[in-house]
Amino acid sequence: MNLASGLKKPLAALLTSIALLSAAPTMAASTYGEQLEGFQYPFPLQRFNFSSQQQPLSMGYMDVKPAGQANGRTVVLLHGKNFCGATWEESIRALSQAGYRVVAPDQIGFCSASKPANYQYSFQQLADNTHQLLAHLGIKKAVIVGHSTGGMLATRYALMYPDETQQLVLVNPIGLEDWKAKGAPWRSVDQWYQRELKLDAAGIKKYEQHTYYSGQWKPEYDKWVDMLAGLNAGPGHEKVAWNSALIYDMIFTQPVFYEFGDLKVPTTLMIGTADTTAIGSDIASPEVKATLGHYEVLGKEAAKRIPGARLIEFPGMGHAPQMEAPTKFNQSLIAALSQG
Repeated sequence: MNLASGLKKPLAALLTSIALLSAAPTMAASTYGEQLEGFQYPFPLQRFNFSSQQQPLSMGYMDVKPAGQANGRTVVLLHGKNFCGATWEESIRALSQAGYRVVAPDQIGFCSASKPANYQYSFQQLADNTHQLLAHLGIKKAVIVGHSTGGMLATRYALMYPDETQQLVLVNPIGLEDWKAKGAPWRSVDQWYQRELKLDAAGIKKYEQHTYYSGQWKPEYDKWVDMLAGLNAGPGHEKVAWNSALIYDMIFTQPVFYEFGDLKVPTTLMIGTADTTAIGSDIASPEVKATLGHYEVLGKEAAKRIPGARLIEFPGMGHAPQMEAPTKFNQSLIAALSQG
């Protein structure tokens, strides 16, 4: 071995170490507090303090006034399981400019809200919490828009408070099928908890890229990965994971699917057709998994089940069209609200 070749390996190792050290700051995930302290919300974050199930709780929320000429209407935006009120940023801005007052809360167990050690999670309870918030804000009637798990919550809200729901908009809602009835395996809360404890930025990005954005990725999505990963990595790590586990159990065991026919409010479905979201599909048999999460079919079937529903499809888009193509989505949303 000559001197030059002998130096190649140590030199290469040194260069690799330098590269890793220089890259470390950008690779390191942020950490946020138990109620997402430290994360910058796009609009001022306010607090709704109330009592539920014999304990004091708090929901963070954004209440954004119309930036354009006010039309006297309020839109309530309900986030999904791996989302927060903040992920509605572009829709809040567009709706405000169109004259709407916009309220975007974080539900108990999520994001900037309390993470109780014990809570009997149900969509009815979360709907009641939201109803209390709106009463606190003096809002008697609103358009209810729900995305993902927020779509299940929005459906429950409209079923419970039809006279206070002007319109219902469901954006790639989960629960358009009953996964357990189709054969997806049940997980215990303890199993969900162990799963949630392992969440990290790399895993979150991989899942979101595949499911939310049809395999694509844009730099503007990074902050939403940082938001979730930072919350999970922060000092509230175990509480965040535990509440997440309880919420997954609620989602899996409390379908709204069978009550779509009971909706009595004007309803619009907005569906990215490439979405494949299905709770439990990751541990289902290949035969069962093949039957789950086909939104190009589920959206059409749901539109038939919901009386008078309108269907707006976004061909080739994934689980979050409001984030994947915000301009197109917001134009479609505002048009649907004006028609309603």
